[in-house]
Amino acid sequence: MKIKQFKDAPLAHYSYAIISNGEMALVDPSRNPMQYYKFAEENNAKIVAVFETHPHADFVSSHLQISEQTGAKIYVSKLLGVDYTHTSFDDGDTLKMGDITFKAINTPGHSPDSITIVAEQGGNTALFTGDTLFIGNVGRPDLRENAGNMKAKRVELAKDMYNTIQTKFNELPDGALVYPAHGAGSLCGKNMSDAASSTLGNERQGNWAFKDQTEEEFVEEILKDQPFIPSYFGFNVDINKTGAVNDKIAKAEVKLNLLVEDVEEDVTVVDVRDGDAYKAGHLPNAINIMARAEGDKYETWLGAIIEPKEAFYLVVNSVEDIEDILERTAKIGYEKQLKGIVTLADSVSEKSEDLDVKDFGAHPDKYTIVDIRNASEVAEGKIFESAIAIPLNELRDRYKEIPTEHPIVVHCAGGYRSAAGSSILENKFKSTTVYDLSEAIKQFSE
Repeated sequence: MKIKQFKDAPLAHYSYAIISNGEMALVDPSRNPMQYYKFAEENNAKIVAVFETHPHADFVSSHLQISEQTGAKIYVSKLLGVDYTHTSFDDGDTLKMGDITFKAINTPGHSPDSITIVAEQGGNTALFTGDTLFIGNVGRPDLRENAGNMKAKRVELAKDMYNTIQTKFNELPDGALVYPAHGAGSLCGKNMSDAASSTLGNERQGNWAFKDQTEEEFVEEILKDQPFIPSYFGFNVDINKTGAVNDKIAKAEVKLNLLVEDVEEDVTVVDVRDGDAYKAGHLPNAINIMARAEGDKYETWLGAIIEPKEAFYLVVNSVEDIEDILERTAKIGYEKQLKGIVTLADSVSEKSEDLDVKDFGAHPDKYTIVDIRNASEVAEGKIFESAIAIPLNELRDRYKEIPTEHPIVVHCAGGYRSAAGSSILENKFKSTTVYDLSEAIKQFSE
């Protein structure tokens, strides 16, 4: 049994390929399937199966495209109620592939339709746990109240998760390898480990969810301090239940415009360039969601700030950046609402002023300070006591809570999010100067 783990760093997403005797199965594949095709080619293997542990909220899966292109069968729980051609895979169902036997375990908790895939060969066992069992934690139960055909309340799902952890893995050996769909940094859970895999024995020893506790204690712990839910999560659940269109076809339909001076006034612009380039010249109504490298969580913040189906333009620094930014945008299914990708003319008129950090540090009372960190971050302590706390994902709706008598300074924890936050407020407050504290926040928080 050969297992390959693929990591999508910006979304902290893990997908898997499993090979035996010239056949390959995939678990929870990303939007672009090319990496799996290359791996199959390198190993002279035919893709015969695609397992979906549940309809994902944080990314668009390529399961349908892979099935259409390779003939592989899709295996999902019957509880999904999907319309595309598939094979139900639930408690008691098995699939033989080469020397591997795959089994299904229904493991509700993160969603009502979650399954864990068990792969057994000889004395070796691997568990592909999706968003049920993470390394050091379990999946959050509060994402399906408003998404999918099976809407379940968070308390009900929290109780389901308790039962899953208490009963569903009991017959499996301590040595079973645990391969989750996400790691640290994902919004599909909290307090996950940086480790990419574990063993069931280690999780039984160190994961709080396996500790001896009452259902009430478990429910209280799993529901508290969960991260915010980006707008696009429900949108992605619905896409994954239907099955996404071929990513290459979808991306090829996006229009390109070079050396643009302006666009329609009523259409949002997402500028993915570095903050300094943005401040030097940008389009009106632009939001600076930087996508400079994998470390920038562009996908998450695009889907948290821009609403599903909201039309927008993308501004890139160069045509050389187009392929990468389209790839990242399509991961969350937002390529269809793109009006176009543009590069800018030198004559763009909008500019942003740089903050005099020394003056701000000496006279913070002369400024209105806006803290756009998440509520859980603010709860651990404010950096500036006078700051007005509004999470970035709520800023477009709550900007009227911010007084405009003084210049406004926007900060986050490290400088990345404040570029987006300050640009949002610049669009709202034309008569008040808005500054991005950017990475200078570290001078005040360290």
